[in-house]
Amino acid sequence: MAKTETLFPILNSPPISPLARRAAEAELDSSGHLTEYRPLTSRSVLTRVNSARRLPFTHSINPYRGCEFGCRYCYARYTHEFLEFSPEEFERKIYFKQNAAWLLRQELVKLKPGTEIALGTATDPYQPLERKQRITRSLLEVFACHSGFKLGIVTKSALIARDIDLLKEIAGRNSLTLHITVTTLNAKLARILEPRAPRPDLRIRTVARLREAGLRTGVMCSPLMPGITDTRASISAVARAAAAAGAEFLFAGALFLKPCSQPTFLNFVREHFPGQLESYQKRYASNAFVPAEYKKRVSDLVESIRHEYKLGQRYSDDAEWQDTFHDNKPLAEDQPWLPFQ
Repeated sequence: MAKTETLFPILNSPPISPLARRAAEAELDSSGHLTEYRPLTSRSVLTRVNSARRLPFTHSINPYRGCEFGCRYCYARYTHEFLEFSPEEFERKIYFKQNAAWLLRQELVKLKPGTEIALGTATDPYQPLERKQRITRSLLEVFACHSGFKLGIVTKSALIARDIDLLKEIAGRNSLTLHITVTTLNAKLARILEPRAPRPDLRIRTVARLREAGLRTGVMCSPLMPGITDTRASISAVARAAAAAGAEFLFAGALFLKPCSQPTFLNFVREHFPGQLESYQKRYASNAFVPAEYKKRVSDLVESIRHEYKLGQRYSDDAEWQDTFHDNKPLAEDQPWLPFQ
């Protein structure tokens, strides 16, 4: 009897997942420069974070799939694999979740007071598409009607200042912490490293605006890239600007580089820092994380700079949190992973 796997290999192809099918069937909503935007039907907008390790939040929300900022180091490129796309399409095929506010409204009533929720763990909630779709704002409108939650938001975008009115309402009834990522103050480096993200000075200005509104806001100087942004001068420049803007805390962590992110990041290094290429290839060949001794050295450096500029900690045990958050386990289709780079 003939072997069907040889004569008809398509019969043995893995079936397309429901999520990938919904993505494939989504009609084009609009497009930008080399970018497509499509709606995505979702059954849930609130994701339970399943991990055996202690994390600073138990639930996460990502209003979008894919991110137009195109940061060369982005760890979240793996999420497009659940749509059966390549990691390189992460910044070119952007999906926005339909009925997100309605879904959140149904799901929040099931959570206990004090539940810790992170907004923007695998994609920036204030990327350019938010100006049109306003999905993140619709979610904030839901949170503004509830009390007792612990909400954290992370973004590189100055667009978050648009929602100061809602953020103040939320902060009045919940615990709210805002994180603005500023990887470097070098505008030229930032432009090639994070091609479509706002300039570093605009992000610092946003920190000042959020603090003037009385909102707890700090700066994430992550990732620290060996030989590129991990120097005292580079970190101090960010810390100095953060302190001048009134930031309440500073956090910085070393670059981790999962296989899905390596081609994009190593191409960046090859083009702009060729002298560092061999070092990166060796450093991340078999491990996505930096060695313990390097992590300790960077942690001590950041702590020294943080004290110099009188900046607080994001959490009381940031160093421990950074270690416990590195989780190599396979992820469900919506599960977030290391949100704050």
